[in-house]
Amino acid sequence: MCTSREHINILEMIRKKRDKQSLSAEEIYYFVQSVTKQTIEECQIGAMLMAIRLQGMTQEETVNLTQEMKTSGVVLEWPKEWSSIVVDKHSTGGVGDKVSIVLAPALAACGCKVPMVSGRGLEHTGGTLDKLESIPGFNINKSPEEVKQILAAVGCCIVGQTPDLVPADKKMYAIRDVTSTVDSLPLIAGSIISKKGAESLAALILDVKFGEGALYKDINRARELAQYLVNVGNCLGIQTAAALSKMDNPIGRCIGNSLEVMESIECLKGKGPKDLEELVTCLGGHLLHMCGKAGSFKAGEKDIKDVLQNGCALGKFQSMLVAQGVTADLAKALCQGKEVLKRSVRQEELKAEAGGDPWIRIHFEEPSLSESQKRLLQHSLVIGEKVEVVPLVMEIIQFQSQGEKSHKCYV
Repeated sequence: MCTSREHINILEMIRKKRDKQSLSAEEIYYFVQSVTKQTIEECQIGAMLMAIRLQGMTQEETVNLTQEMKTSGVVLEWPKEWSSIVVDKHSTGGVGDKVSIVLAPALAACGCKVPMVSGRGLEHTGGTLDKLESIPGFNINKSPEEVKQILAAVGCCIVGQTPDLVPADKKMYAIRDVTSTVDSLPLIAGSIISKKGAESLAALILDVKFGEGALYKDINRARELAQYLVNVGNCLGIQTAAALSKMDNPIGRCIGNSLEVMESIECLKGKGPKDLEELVTCLGGHLLHMCGKAGSFKAGEKDIKDVLQNGCALGKFQSMLVAQGVTADLAKALCQGKEVLKRSVRQEELKAEAGGDPWIRIHFEEPSLSESQKRLLQHSLVIGEKVEVVPLVMEIIQFQSQGEKSHKCYV
């Protein structure tokens, strides 16, 4: 880099981006460092984010932004023998999305190392950390050295973002949230890929949702986001692919933190709902193929199914619970299916208005459901003569270099 860093003017940078000019690598470095060290005003950060939101960024700018965000804090380091087997996934979220809870131990049972840095709920969807914290004693706060120790002993962990991991993202995301710039593709890519880059991954699979319950209702918009993320990830040296999956219905049969943990355990026993198992085996199968643990996607998918059926994935989950603070007795009881998690004491079932058995069971504390709430729930049930069963994962998006035609795999 040049030595004129101190002469860079943040106002000139905002003006450049406002006028749709490209920022140099040096300018992007200066901006991210200024955000991290809090040496510029929040209004200037907001102005820059809005300029990026309105004018966009070239792929080179986005890659530079993501790289500087990644190195704004600690970057995790692993033993050389792990270099090809450290993997992770990221989902754009969805009601009932408990895939991470099942996938991480399943991948560990197949010989991968999974340092999953996860998040909390967004809007109406519960986050993986919220779900796991319904287990008494589960500790999401682990230092880099503790994460390394857990990976060595167990093979997987699910933790929260520490203050020294991509600190630029925390500051920028908070300002994006209050400036209506959350939906900017360059800023989305910078936020997601910088955190995964800081995990020093060999391979990453992204689950990009589309449909009624997703950020993007239209598959074409979701495909655009997926391709953008895949390209940035690969340009940062992470072998990255994305699955486009339908989000028209909740995943699995249970919604709610402790209920979803118990449903995840059923899936870890090979007895989970088919849609959840489909996502776990598909995403896991591709990751195993990408990191060289399986000769093909189908072989990887079979390996994931095997560890769900033979108890190896459940064993990894139980060991992960203990490594992250859950007592051995409670972890064992939970994995055996015993009622050890706190649940709402009151339940109510609603029956289908066209007749038949109850279709939903609601767990709640006081007050009870109002009549208007019951009517709203009943209106969400559509009764037809038959249900069309279609695959959840519609496409796998792979790296597309500039000027290259899109490369999609259909599954």
